[in-house]
Amino acid sequence: MNTDSAYFQAIDPERREAVAAYDPTCLYLEVSNECNLTCKTCPLTYGKAEEPAALGFEQVQQIVSQFPDVKRVTLHGVGEPLLNRDLPKIIRWLKEQGIHVLFNSNGTLMNRRWQEALIASGLDEIRLSLDAATPETFARVRGKPLFEVIVKNIRGLMALKIERGSPLPLVSLWLTGLRETIKELPDFIRLAHSLGVDRVHLQRLVYWEEENHGRLATAGQSLFGSLRDEEEEIIASGQELARELGISFEASGATSPAASLARRDREQPWKDCMRPWTLMYISARGSCFPCCIAPFSTKDLGSLSLGNAFAEDLATIWNGKRYQEFRQRLLSPDPPECCVGCGACWSL
Repeated sequence: MNTDSAYFQAIDPERREAVAAYDPTCLYLEVSNECNLTCKTCPLTYGKAEEPAALGFEQVQQIVSQFPDVKRVTLHGVGEPLLNRDLPKIIRWLKEQGIHVLFNSNGTLMNRRWQEALIASGLDEIRLSLDAATPETFARVRGKPLFEVIVKNIRGLMALKIERGSPLPLVSLWLTGLRETIKELPDFIRLAHSLGVDRVHLQRLVYWEEENHGRLATAGQSLFGSLRDEEEEIIASGQELARELGISFEASGATSPAASLARRDREQPWKDCMRPWTLMYISARGSCFPCCIAPFSTKDLGSLSLGNAFAEDLATIWNGKRYQEFRQRLLSPDPPECCVGCGACWSL
């Protein structure tokens, strides 16, 4: 079972109001909004949502210190965290505050120097987005022929953890569920096992509903709400294989892999989302968003900003007019546009 919920408040969904009763206990900090890959499922490949930037150490301190109840900080957004040279220093400081720290990475830059720095920093988790079980599929989906580089880096990190006798960081491999990749799920699980990684996650594809001229991921590629019989069988066989190999096989949120790809048979599923009451996503430019799906949900990212962390204090933003209006709409039959197509099974 995914433990994400342990870092969120126990809020009664039926008692949610426009004003949040508690400060967020989870922060998403986009430490870099640049990347060295050209994944066809990422908005960065087709134009940056905000001007290039990276959160510095002092900026992270200034942000996190405003919410003393924060228990979990996720150091990623649309960019590659390992492009931020302050990252080890940031992690060490967050750990000194007693905060659980993790981030997603494409793993291409995770050489020996980074491996040593991440282990020494006390990082709790690193989630590696590999997205394929073969070099050919990886190059097609992620834009560059770096599959073997990543596999080598993962093997090096796992070996160094053993050498140093360090249980941390926990390492997991992530596969985005595309029509092109789901058939590789069993081999993906076997690859994780061969690398000594005992956690695999199947992540639901996020895509724009409107016509995008073949640029970003599309509904036709997505498995969400449209699983075929053979794809359901692949997921079921993957679950059985994972059990046999002693590997934890989960979705990207508080649900099972199969459930994360199924639409809920209920009206207004967006009302199940708790994120605007539990966390805040802050971009490398300081923009505050209601969740980490925001950069993938619209071409006009600025329209979703609920404030700026470098221009206002976060308490004012958290229960300010824009946040209150967003929460009120999420609880109504007329949610914000970015939430209409979001299945509430995804990363609750």
